[in-house]
This record gives sequence, C-alpha cells and structure tokens, in this order.
Amino acid sequence: MMESRIKPCLSCSGLATTLMDATTDKDPLVQEQIYNALCYLGESEPEEILHSCDEYLRQHDKLAYPHRVIILKAMETVVKNNIASLDKSTAKVVIFLASNEMTKSKEVIREWQQAASSVLVAVGQRFINKVMEEVLTKFQPGILPHYFIVQTFANLSVSNVFGMVPFLNSILGTMLPMLGMAKQDHMKSVFCYALQHFSESIQEYLANLDKAPDPTVRKDTFSNEIFSAYEVLFNSWLQHREAKLRLAVVEAVGPMSYLMPSEKLEEQLPKLIPGILALYKKHAEAFYISKSLCQILEASVNIGSRSLDVQLDALLGTLHPQICAPADPSVPLTVKNHTEVLRCFTVLACSFPDRVLAFLLPKLESSNERTRVGTLLIMRQIINSAPSQMEIKKPFILSSMKLPLQDSNDKVKRAVVQVISAMAHHGYLEQPGGEAMMEYLVRQCALPSEAPKKQTPDADDLTSDSVQSISVNTLFLLSTTVDRMNNVLWPYLLEFVTPIQFTNALTPLCKSLMYLAMKKQEEGENASLIRYDLNGNLPSPYALTTRLLVVSSQPYAGDCRGTAALRLLSVLQYSVHPALEQLWSKRVPSLVEHIEENTEKCLCQKEWEEKLLLFLQETLAAVSDNTWICHFVTEMCRQLNSYNGFPLEKNFLYKCIGTTLGACTSKDLVQKQLQELLETARYHEEAEREGLASCFGICAINHLEETLAKLEDFVRSDVFKKSVGLFSIFKDRSDNEVEKIKSTLILCYGFVAVHAPKELVLSRIEADILKNIFQYFNTKVLGIKVETKDLTLKLCLIRSICMISQAIYNGGKCGDFVFSRKAELVAQMVEFIKAEPLDAMRTPVRQRAMVTCTYLVVLEPHLSDPDRTELIDTCLASVLALPPDPGQERDGIGSDAPHKEILYGDTLSALKDLLKSLLQRNLTPHGLQDMFAHLGPWIKSNKEQERQRAVEVSAALLDFYLGKLNVSTVIPFYNLGVLIALFSPRCSDSLASVRQHAVDCVYCLLYIQLCYEGFARDHTDEMVEGLKALKKGLEEPDFTVLFHTCHNIAMVVGKRVPPDQLMSLLLAMFEGLADPDKNCSRAATVMINSLLKERGSVLQEKVPDIMSIIHSKLQEVDEEHVRKAAQQTVYILASQHKSVVVSSLLGSALPFDSHTCAMWRSLAAEPTLTSQILEQLLEKVNRDVPYKESKCFLLGSGSERIATPLPLAATCALYEIMSAPESGAAVLGLYAPLFVTLLLRVSCTVGVQLPKSLQSRERRSSSLSPAPRSLHPCSCAVETLKVMLARGGSEAVTRAVGSAGGWDLMASPERHHDGIAVLAGAMARHAGPRLPLIVKNLVPTLSSVFDSQRITTTAFFAELLNSNVVNDLMLLETVMDNMTGRQKDPCMLVRMLALRGLGNISSGSPEKVRKHGAKLLASMVNGMDDKDDPHNLVALEAMSSLSKLLDHLEERDIQSMLLHIAIRIRPFFDSEQPGLRQSSIVLFGNLTKFSEDDCEAFFEQILNGLVTLLLHLQDPKPEVVKACKFALRMCGPNMGCEGLCDMFLNHLREDRSLHYGEFMNNVCKHLMQSYPEMLNRLILTNLFYFKSNWVDIRAAAPMFIGFLVLHVDEDHCQQVDLDQLISALNLLLKDPVPAVRMKVAETLGRLVRIL
Repeated sequence: MMESRIKPCLSCSGLATTLMDATTDKDPLVQEQIYNALCYLGESEPEEILHSCDEYLRQHDKLAYPHRVIILKAMETVVKNNIASLDKSTAKVVIFLASNEMTKSKEVIREWQQAASSVLVAVGQRFINKVMEEVLTKFQPGILPHYFIVQTFANLSVSNVFGMVPFLNSILGTMLPMLGMAKQDHMKSVFCYALQHFSESIQEYLANLDKAPDPTVRKDTFSNEIFSAYEVLFNSWLQHREAKLRLAVVEAVGPMSYLMPSEKLEEQLPKLIPGILALYKKHAEAFYISKSLCQILEASVNIGSRSLDVQLDALLGTLHPQICAPADPSVPLTVKNHTEVLRCFTVLACSFPDRVLAFLLPKLESSNERTRVGTLLIMRQIINSAPSQMEIKKPFILSSMKLPLQDSNDKVKRAVVQVISAMAHHGYLEQPGGEAMMEYLVRQCALPSEAPKKQTPDADDLTSDSVQSISVNTLFLLSTTVDRMNNVLWPYLLEFVTPIQFTNALTPLCKSLMYLAMKKQEEGENASLIRYDLNGNLPSPYALTTRLLVVSSQPYAGDCRGTAALRLLSVLQYSVHPALEQLWSKRVPSLVEHIEENTEKCLCQKEWEEKLLLFLQETLAAVSDNTWICHFVTEMCRQLNSYNGFPLEKNFLYKCIGTTLGACTSKDLVQKQLQELLETARYHEEAEREGLASCFGICAINHLEETLAKLEDFVRSDVFKKSVGLFSIFKDRSDNEVEKIKSTLILCYGFVAVHAPKELVLSRIEADILKNIFQYFNTKVLGIKVETKDLTLKLCLIRSICMISQAIYNGGKCGDFVFSRKAELVAQMVEFIKAEPLDAMRTPVRQRAMVTCTYLVVLEPHLSDPDRTELIDTCLASVLALPPDPGQERDGIGSDAPHKEILYGDTLSALKDLLKSLLQRNLTPHGLQDMFAHLGPWIKSNKEQERQRAVEVSAALLDFYLGKLNVSTVIPFYNLGVLIALFSPRCSDSLASVRQHAVDCVYCLLYIQLCYEGFARDHTDEMVEGLKALKKGLEEPDFTVLFHTCHNIAMVVGKRVPPDQLMSLLLAMFEGLADPDKNCSRAATVMINSLLKERGSVLQEKVPDIMSIIHSKLQEVDEEHVRKAAQQTVYILASQHKSVVVSSLLGSALPFDSHTCAMWRSLAAEPTLTSQILEQLLEKVNRDVPYKESKCFLLGSGSERIATPLPLAATCALYEIMSAPESGAAVLGLYAPLFVTLLLRVSCTVGVQLPKSLQSRERRSSSLSPAPRSLHPCSCAVETLKVMLARGGSEAVTRAVGSAGGWDLMASPERHHDGIAVLAGAMARHAGPRLPLIVKNLVPTLSSVFDSQRITTTAFFAELLNSNVVNDLMLLETVMDNMTGRQKDPCMLVRMLALRGLGNISSGSPEKVRKHGAKLLASMVNGMDDKDDPHNLVALEAMSSLSKLLDHLEERDIQSMLLHIAIRIRPFFDSEQPGLRQSSIVLFGNLTKFSEDDCEAFFEQILNGLVTLLLHLQDPKPEVVKACKFALRMCGPNMGCEGLCDMFLNHLREDRSLHYGEFMNNVCKHLMQSYPEMLNRLILTNLFYFKSNWVDIRAAAPMFIGFLVLHVDEDHCQQVDLDQLISALNLLLKDPVPAVRMKVAETLGRLVRIL
C-alpha cells in the first residue's frame, strides 16, 4: 500500500520536475503554459506538487530568479485553490520555503520576493498563526527587517483583517524602534505602506466589532503606538527630499490620524495641516495629498477640534487653487484630486459656513477666468452638500452672483448654469433675486447654437458641450423634474416669449412652458391659467398669439421651433379666447402633424403659409369679436418693427396683418392701419416690399375701395412728398429711395388686382390701376417722359402687369373684356427684353417680361403681324443667343452659379410658354411653318448652345401642337417633308440633348401627319411608337449606335411619309449634307440610303456608278456613307470573281485596315456566296503548316515558333466575314469543319509568335487606332472561334466559356487543356447535336505529329465524357476506346487527361461504368503505378478519377483490389503536394464503402490512418482539411463506436467551422472508452508527427497525446512506455516555435493521469 502511494508521487514529481526544468523558456506564452501545467498538476495532487516545488527550488539553488518566479506563482495558485484542504505539515513546508525565498537575497529583487510574499499571504488566509510564527522569527527587535517582511505584514493585514489585527500591537511595539534605524528610502517607504494598511485594517476591525474574534479591542489599544510612529513619519521623514517617500508618508498619515489620541491630534494639528499643505508646492501630483488631507480634516471634525479655526485661512488659500487648476479627463488622478478637494470644502463648509463663504464670494470678482470658474464649482459643491448650513445664507449667495451673471466667458457661463441648477434644487430661486438667475439661464438658451464662440483649446475645456446646449438641457430639467420650481417658472417664463432677443431660446422655452401649463391644467387651473391681475409684466394674449404664429412660419428653424410654438399656443387656447377651444383642439394637432411628416427640404413653404393663414382666418371667424380683432391687429402692427433683420418672418407677419384687417369690420381702423404701414415700411428691403404688397392684396379681398383709396391718398399725402423732398437733399440717395417707394406702390396695385374680387376689379384696371402704375413708372423732366433705369422698379412693373393680366384672364369674362392697352404693354415688355445684354443673364427681367407677355397675348384684341414677329424674334434672340448656361460650363462662375443656373432654366421655360401661347392662336400647318421659319436658322446654328435650346423649344412646341390639335376635316400637312428633313439629321447631333429632342420632334411630326390623315388623337401607331425606344441608343455618342438609330428612324419615316412628299423629303435631306455639324451630315447620308432601300428602286441600275464614285474617295474620306458604298461594290465584284477577290484581299497588308475589314464583311451578304468563300479560306488555313521553328540566338534559348502568314491572314479574314450577322446561314452549313479547323488552329498557335515584320507593323497600328483587334496568332484564332460559335447559333457556348474564363485559359501554354475542357463542357451542354460530326473530324488528330493537337483533342474528349450527351449520341464507346488507347502516349499530359476522361464517365454516363468496370479499374491502377511520372501527376489523376468511379463499380471488381489500393495510397497522406494529400484522403474515404466483406483487414487500415487524418484537420491547406473531414465522416460508421460516428457526422460537416481542441478532447474520450487497448499504438503514431514540417500538426500531435492521457482508465495506463514518451516530449519542448512548446507543456501537466 505504501509502495503504490509513493510511486505516483515520484512520477508526479518527475513531471513537475520536467516542467520546472522548462521554466527557462524565454517565450512568455510558453512560460504561461508551464505555469498552467504546474497548476493543473497541483489540482490533482496539491500536496505532492507543493512538496516537489519546494524540493526543486531547494535543490536548484542557483536557478535564476525569473524562473523561480514561475514556480512560486504556481505554488500561490495551488495554495489559493486548495487552502481549505491543505495539510498543516505541507503548509509549514510552503511557509518555510516562501519565507526563505523571500529573504534569501538581502537586496530587493521585487518580482521574485513579491512572488514569495504572495505565497505567504495566500497561506495566511487559513494558517495565519503559522505564517506569523515563521515571519516573526525574521522580525527581531533591534534588527532592521527585510523589506518584504514588512510588506507581507501589510498585505496580510488587508487580506485577513480579523486574523492579523490581534498581532498588530506587538508588531507595532517591535517596529517603532526600527523606524529610527531605517536609513534607505525604500525601507522608509515600506514602513509607511505598512502603517497605512495597519491603520486601515484597524479601522475596518473596529467598524465590524460584532463579527470580530475579540470584541474588546479598542482604538486606544493602538493609539500611542500609532502616534509614536506618526512623530517619526511627520517630524523626520516628511522633510525628506525624495518625492516618492514624502507621498508614502502622506498616504500613511491620513488613515493614522483617525487612530491618534484625540488630545495628541489636537496638539499636532497646528503643525500637521501646514506640513501637509506645504507639500502641494513640492508635488505636481496632488491626489494623495488631498486624500490624506481630507481624512485629517474628517478626523479633526470628529474630535471637535478647535485648532481648525486657526488653520482655516491657510486651508482655503491652498485648496482653492487646486480646484482652479482644471482637471484633465485623460489623466484620471487629476479628476480624482478634484473630487477629494471638493470633499475637503464640504467638510469645511459644514463646520465654518460663514468663513468659507466670506473667502469664496469675493473670488467671484477676480479678473482671472480660472479663479472664477473654480470658485463657482466650489459654490455648486457646497450648495449641494451642505444644504442645512447654507439655508440662512441664500439671500447673501444670490446677491453675490450679480457679477458672474455679467461674465462673457464661456467657461464661466457653463459654471454659472451649473450653479443655477444646484440653486434650483435647493430652493434658492424662490428667493428675491431668483428671477435674475432664470433670466440669465434663458439668455444662455438664446445664444446662437450654430457657431458657439471659439476659444483656444486647452485642458480647461472641461466639456465640449456649448453653453447654449447645457442651458437648454438645464431649463428643461428644472421645468420637468424639480417640482418646487413650478411656481417660480410659471407664468414667469412667458415674459421671454415675445422679446425678439430671446428668439433662439423659443424652442426650449415653449417646451418648458407647455409642460408647466399642462401640470397646471392637471391641477385644475385651466380658466385662470394666466393671472394677469397678479403678473403685470406678462405679454398679452394678442402678443403671444402673434409671436407664436409668426415664428411658426419658419417651422424648422431653431431646433424645430414651429412644433413647440404651436403646441404651446394650443395649451394657451383658453387664455387667448374662450371661443377657440374647439377649433384649436382640432386644427393645431393637424398643423403639428404636417411639420412632423415633412422635413426642411421637402416642406412647401407657400403651402405651409397658406395653411397658417387659413388657421388665422378660422381663428378670427371663431372669435367673431371686432374689438378683440382690432386689439389683435394693433398688436401685430406694433410687433412689425421688432422683426427687422428677420425678413421671412416679417413678410409672413405682413400677410397676417392683411388677413386680420380683412376680417376687421371697422373701415376707419383699416384705413388708419394701412396708412401707418405705408408710412413706416422699410422700402429699401425686397422682403419688406413683397410683404407690404401681399398685405394690401389680401386686405383688398374684403376692402377693395379702402385699399385703392389709401394707395392714391398716400401719393398725394404730405408724408410721401416730404420723403421725396427729404431724399432730394441727398442727391445720390434721392432717386434710389424714391424709386423703391414707387416700386412698392406698383407692386401693391398688382397684388390688389390679383387678389380682389374679379367682378369689382376689372372695371378699375384701366381707369385707375394702370393709370397710377404708369404715372409712378414714367417720370417727366421738362414735360418729356423719361423711362427709369432702376431694376427694382422695372421688375415690379413687369410683375404688376403680369398679375393684372392674370386677373383679367382669370376673370371669367376674358372673351368679353377688350384690353385696349394690350399692344402698348407688349411693346413695353419687348423694349425691356431688347435692353437686356446678350453676353450674359444677370437679372430676371427677360424671364419676367416673357411670362407677362404669355398672359398678355391670349387677351383680346389680337396682336398685329409685325408686332407678333418682333415679339418672337426679340425673345428668341434674347434667350437662344446667350452664352452657355452655368449648368453646362462651370469655369469662371462664382458662388452664384446655382442661382444663375435656375435663372437660365426659368427663362427657357418662359420662352417655351410664350411661343405656345402664340401658336395657340393659329394651330394650323401654316402657323407651324411660320413658327419654324423663325426657329430654323437657330436649329442649324454652328453654336452648340443655340442648337440645343432651339431644338428643345421646337420639341416643346410640336408636343404642344399635337396635344392641342383637333382636325375636323382631312387636309394635307403640306410641310411634313421639310420639317422632318429639318429634324431627322439632328438625331445624330454632337450634343446628346439635341439628339433626344430631335427624336421627339420627328415623333410628334409623324403623329401630326396621322391626325391630318384622319386618325383619332388617341390612335397608337406601333412603328412611330418605336421611335421612343430608339432614344436610349442616343444617350452615348457612339457613332455606330447613332447611325443605326438614324437608319431605324429613316425606316419609320420611309414607311409613314406620303408618296407625294418623298421627293421633297429627299431633296431637303441632300441639303442636309452641307450641315455644319459633321455628324448630322453623316446621318443625312444614312437616312438617304435607308430611304432609297425602303421606298424606291428608281436608282437601282445606277448603283455601280454611285459605288465607283464612293470607292474612289474611300482613301480620302472616312465617312460612313462612303464605306457603305464600298461594301456594296465589293459584294458585286465577289459574286462574279470570288477567287480573285479573296486572293487580292488576302494579299492586303496585315493587320487589315478598317476599309479592308469592311470589304471582307460585305462578302457575308448572301449565304451561297459566303459558304463558297468560307470553304476557300478553310482550305488555306489547313494547307500550310501553322508555324515554323526559328533559331533564337538571344541568350542561347533554343528555338521559337513563328506563325506562317497565309493561315494567319485566312484566320483574320474568317473573323471579319463571320463577324457580319448575314454570315449566319453559311456558318451553320459548315459548322463542324469550321469548329474543328479553328479549334486545332488555336491549339497550334499557343505560344506562337508573329513574324518580326508584322510585330512592328502591329505596334504602329496600335498607336494609330484606339483599340485594334490583336494580330497575335493565338488571340486571333480564339477570337475567330468565338465569333464562329456566336454566328453558328452557339452564343450560349461563347458566354459559358467566357464567364468561366475559358478563353483566357486556352491562350495560356500552362492551362490550355483546362480552357479546352471548359469549351467541351459548354459544347456538350449547349450544342450537343453538333458533336457527332465534330468527334468524327477530331478522331484522326489523336495520331497527329503535333503534341499540342493530341493534347487538345484528348482534353476535349475527356470533358465530353463528363456529359451524358456522348451516351445519348452513341459516341461513348468510340470516345472511351480512344481514351484507353492514349494510356501509352509518349506525352505525360495526354496520359493524365485520358485518365481524367475515363474518370469523368462516372458523372457523364454512370450507368455504363459497371459494364466497363474491370477495364476502367485496370486503367486507374495502371495510372497509379505509372513509372514515368516524377511528380505523381498521373497518380494524382488516377486517384481523383477512381474516387469518382467507385460509387458505380461492381463490388466484386473493387474487393479484389481494395487492400492493394489502400496500401498504395497511404504514403500519399503525408505528401508534400497538397493535391496528392487531398486526392489520396478523399479516395480512402470512398474506399470505406466497400469494406464490409473484408471488415477486419480494412478496419486495420482505418486505424493505421486515423491519427494521420485527425492531425491533418490542422493541415495548412483548406482543401486537405475538407478531404480529412470527408474521410473521417466515411470511416465513422466502420469504427464500431456510435459516439465517435455521431461526432464525425455532426462536427465535421463541410460548412461548419471546427473548434479543434474541443473536438479532439471529445474524440479522445470516445477512443479511450471504445478502444483503450489502442492507447500505446495511437501515442506511437503521434510521436512520428513530432518531426512534421507543419507547425500546426507538430503542435496538434502532443495535444492529441494529452487528451488521450486525460481520458484513459487507470487499468490501461501500463501499456504506455512513459520514458519514451517523456523523453520525446522533452525533446519537443526545445522546438523553435512557441505554440508547439505550449502544447507540450500542457500535455506534460496531463501525464499525471497515467502515473
């Protein structure tokens, strides 16, 4: 029994020794793992491991301290985790060791001795007496102890208070004499550290006497010793020059002061406090000083000290600057220091409130910003923390805040706001003077929030929040969370709603007021919500309503003040007027909802203002009290001036005044207020003029007579004359100011005309309104009328006339009303337009004048023809001739570019509307012709911007004409041809916008023609509708697309133009050839040709003559119509002399130029001819050898292959012909020969170079042509094959190969066969019926002398076998036999591809595999045994193919070969080549399906491979990991362990990531449960991988062993050769990779299981 107990101990010690030997490892992670392993061993055998560590450290006396530290730390952890079960004798051993380790060196070696000390502290949790017994032997009176002895005492006192405090009296007794002996700073520091912790422990003990073992302990037990120690510390050590020591003393003195005798503390205070305060000057880091000082102050207050009084001034004087120095949030100790200093102030303020305030309040007047901020922070602290002492000081504190309230510094402001917040919570603001605080807070809320005042960034900036945002938050919190503030704030805050200076504060104010009002309503104070009898300063209901309504007009300004203002208005409804309750309860929520549903960008301002004005109208109707309305309008007018500087709000207020005056029944008041408005308006501001005019217009709805009378009276009044006279004194100002007044009056008349009731105003327009307008506009000098040059006056006149025209037009009696001054007004507008400069658009005069004319021209009487012509020409010239607009040409445009861009757009729209108005008066072909007579020259202009605008205007006019057309009788549209010829060539204009609009013009013209032919307006013509679809092709300036689109347009036009207009159309088209825009000239050619083909054969016999002319010019002019003619000519010649044409074209220089290419393509026009030419070209490709070997002298690098010219030229020619769509039928007829020839052409040109002469020529053509087709032989052949497939109806093949990257692969010498496989697969999928002929043509090439051709054909056939199509087409045996026949091919790649093909039968024709099983299996086994296969590529292919075939082979065929194959592939599992590892492992997985009949033997193979497969789950290659997962899933069912099988199936799914360590832990658990006898075999296999090249596998092998050991039963431990295993692990423990060493250390720890 004794023997068996000792053996594990020794073995456990051995493991521990091995691990401790390894502590010398330099990698910190490995050291960490060794520590963990020792701890693991310690969990199992704590006593033994502690003894082992003790023995090891004693035996290895010279072991360096860093390594000793690891062992000591492990011991500490083992002790901590097993303290409850630790044997007393073991504890003694550990204590003795730790004590010795800690004191072995007299020098302080912190890390080592700290570790030993920590062991003692850990043991001391339970064995405090034993620890003290040992440590006290080294703490002898009169001998200075070791540094860490003292520190251990200190730490023990913290960790075991109740155990340690009883020892402290004797320790202190021994320690006190030693204090004088301590000469070195570190010893003094550690004594301080101990005294600090002793004092804290004693305080804790005394605070918990009810739980303490000795409740008789009292403070005075320790007082004298603590005081004696204090005397040394304070009187001697505190004066030391070493800063760290001084801080240690300070930290100790704080807690010690609580334990000192009261009388002694009182006696010491006069020295102690100044001593501590003096340290502030010596130390930058003040936290420890402040903390200690606070403890001293608390101790002093606790004993009722009288000395503090004397010290107070010094204390305040020293502490105050600590707060004034800002705390840096990035340095936590400065923030903590602030907290401690504020605690000091709390202590002092509770004891000496008067003196503290007397000290602080004068500081608020300091000129130093930091002083003011710091003082305010202290004020906030004492207001919050000493409320009872400050209660009677409230008035005094409030009065002292007057100066800070005037401070402009942002940091001071922030601090003041925080003080106000504290005051509010403690009832200060209810005192007299509290209102000033609230006003200050509201003023800060009103600061601009967008741009807070910038200050130099420094540490003072305690918060990034602006004063405004802090104030807003504070106001809201006071309103909503501090109940005592309700009566302070309500209704006082209403006083701030109306003054304009508080505008920015409106949103928070309204929110707070709404909350307060709702609280009042809940308290039942609805009717008397605002008590005006008690609050004389409050704004009236009229003032509040006006203010809140006006600010709501800009609802998103000031943090969405519209919502807040309207909600407050709703709450105040009863106070405004009792009759409003029902209306406002319904209307206000819908207005608020409208704001919330929109955003600032999408809200329509006009619509919103209309909603508010309607709300105002309904409010006035609901009140229905003239006296109330009179007060209301008076208040509105009174507030007008306060909105100077707020133009948008003021404009809206004018509209409100107009609306309210309209509801006012008192005519006198209306006239009085209108007079006042005219007298006080600020006429030089545009918004003001606009607002005043709106006001007059709205007022005129109900008071037309009064409004007109007041306007006339004002001009005659003294006020007007005086202002004119006054202005004339200042000559430079007079004209300008008077013009502004006149402008406003003119604008007022316009608004009156448009708003007033039409039945009343029409009779007054010419007699009164226009007469007065022109009287103001024209000034007489010496009786001669002089027109003004003032822009404002002009614009106001134009706008006013426009509104008058609208008023007449909308009057309903437009037909009856004859506007006698119409021609005069139109002429005036034309003059305005003419006066505008043509080099730029600076003002909206043009646009406004044209809008006005648009309304004028529809009124009776008609304009005369000369007037109409002048109007059209003037407007066209004024707009179309302008330079490019800012949207097109950004250069040189300043910040007003967006404004100019909008102005350009508006002006063009105004021109379109005017021309439509004019056309409306004469909707006939003649009227249209007349309009385009004016527009024609602009449409053909050589300036882009003029053409663009003219065609855009034309499209708008034609669309308008079509929309308005109503044909009652069928009449000829005589000018259709001319107009179509004007627009159709423009479909190819150099500007995209012109092209688009030109199509629209043609579209409209053809529909107009259909209407004139008698079709209904809503008739849809498919051909004409097709024009819309063509517009997409005109977006990009691609000539091919443009001219193709022009051709399609011509086809539509050709079918829809009446026969009698054809010639006029053609003649006009020929005129178009001289168009200054080259594109349009070419388009005309395309259209002429298309029209000739479509409609007339009259020139058919003259075609040769025409073509000869074009052909002769082909070299001179590269025009599309010339090329078309040349193609036609070539086609005719070829139909007669095809051989000559082909030969001569083949003789053209390579690369073919564009003319030659076009000629080749023309040969595709007719299938029969095309077939004959294609056959000739194929014969030329096949007749000559594809390349010649040429010696390459450069660097002696053997020979290179040079392409022969004739097959190359023929290949290029085939490409050109087959690229023509017309060649399709011919290509289909020759599909197989074309495909085979081109496939072999590709094969023979891989890696083939161009002749030198052609290389230089190709480079030259590349530089000339932007993107020429490559002449490289292989690229050329690939492109030709692609075009042949596309033209032969196999576009799907081309796409499939392209998307798989097959074309690029084909051109690569290394990957050519992969590209061919992609092509073959695509052919099998998309072109199956073509294959029999192709296969037949390809079979002979398997015996070709060219390796490349045999490779290509084998690759093609191999991939065909991957598809069932070869079986369906009865090609399987043929192709398979050919593949089997290639087994002995001299080319290794051919042999490999042949095996691949045979393997592909499994997926292509699986049902045929059984029939040919023996033959296929033999081929695969032969492949695995291929002798001429240095890189195992053939073997790799054989394994991959066999894996695929296995599922379909007869079991009897496989069984005979099963073990042979398994043994043959096993060495590949650890191959350096990832492909071989993957294929062999996958094949092994597949073989497991056939192991049933030979279960025992194959199970042995599984066990042989199991460790390898599990370790290769850590393979660096993902594909190998995937293969291992598959193989293990397949092996699972054959292993006879259900748990293991389930694990493999669940955890090794392909899509699931694997936590390898956890997985291996569970695998080993199952292995050891099911096959415990396998332990040694599994460990030995793992040992083999200790030398693996792959780091992850090297690390996995020891981990595998560790998990096996973890789960094996004790009965099976004996089979392991521990010596061999530990020596192998020891060796691996020296591995260069830390990760491996970590796993070894972990496993060594686990070996404790098998000892």
